[in-house]
Amino acid sequence: MKKTLQRPQVPVIGVSHPVVSPIMPSVVYASESPDALDAQYDGRAQGYTYAREGHPNADLLARRIDAMEGLEGGIVLGSGMAAVTAVLMGLCRAGDHVLGGNQLYGRSMRLMGEELPRLGIATTLADPTDVAAMAAALRPETKLVLIEVVSNPTLRIADLDGIAALCAERGVLLAVDNTFTTPSAIRPAEHGADIVLHSVTKLLAGHSDVTLGWVAARDPGIAERMRVFAVTTGLTASPFDCWLAERGLVSFDLRFARTQETAERLAAHLAGQQGVTRVLYPTRPDHPDAARAQGLLRGQGCNMVSFEIEGGRAAANAFARAAEGIAFAPTLGDVGTTLSHPASSSHRALSPEARAANGISEGFFRVSVGLEEPQALLAVFDRGLEAARAAAD
Repeated sequence: MKKTLQRPQVPVIGVSHPVVSPIMPSVVYASESPDALDAQYDGRAQGYTYAREGHPNADLLARRIDAMEGLEGGIVLGSGMAAVTAVLMGLCRAGDHVLGGNQLYGRSMRLMGEELPRLGIATTLADPTDVAAMAAALRPETKLVLIEVVSNPTLRIADLDGIAALCAERGVLLAVDNTFTTPSAIRPAEHGADIVLHSVTKLLAGHSDVTLGWVAARDPGIAERMRVFAVTTGLTASPFDCWLAERGLVSFDLRFARTQETAERLAAHLAGQQGVTRVLYPTRPDHPDAARAQGLLRGQGCNMVSFEIEGGRAAANAFARAAEGIAFAPTLGDVGTTLSHPASSSHRALSPEARAANGISEGFFRVSVGLEEPQALLAVFDRGLEAARAAAD
């Protein structure tokens, strides 16, 4: 993999140049003549026109993430869901069919379940750990398949290689959301993905102070269609957010390694606690996709841990209140550990039956492990579990 800890190319000023990229907030860019503007729009000259159509900070950040994913021509957008939207709505039209993994991020599922159908785009969900199930769900009009390498929030491992081979055989585009896993664990384009996307908001930026997305395609024509859709619909990224995210990338490799190490330790600790009925972490031998995780992720487990406790909503409330020092928040990737309850946040729009089918109960939590001292973090979880057990009695 290419190294990510490199300084970007920034403007030379005299005989020196800034060590940190400057923030360039200008909305408009002046050209010297109509001919010069034509040259820019025709691609014969490089330059900017209007920030909705692109700006220097977005391009600096995009090139950094491109290098991490081994792709070219990626675009930075205003959020992770803007990236998902650019894929699904920028590439599909009425009469097309989209197949998604059945445990996508909650808003991705809502986009597929509520918004695409009203535009005449049919959608279906199937189990991405089972290639046969995905194959059975394909239709002659299927345009695109959208999966996550590691599902949110149950951390199931998609059969990426099998699905990529299936999509190539059927002539269907494969889009992979690599937010949970990041390029440090896997580069989906190397496994056959046509499109790769990220919520940069999460682990890449890593400080809970920006909202951004990124998407790239191996085919320049597909990338251009997504870019035009994004520009037309205003899915624009803020220069300041791009600048903050570029700063976050400098420490990404170090943050990812530290949080992954602590996550594995937390998963082992939780598995031995009274009242914990299930722990999900990709490197654990009891993970339902352990063999695939070992091969696909090369022994990495990433920074997410999910677990389930006895006692339902009462125990869940008690745990969240007692786990002082851990932010109870529906997000991931911060420098601090965050605790999420999918039944009341990301997957609240699903019926109780649908949540149960996906393994999401009232006692189910997802943890994004941060940079705290590991032993102190385990102590916080022990206090939360003690309170949960008391509430369940």
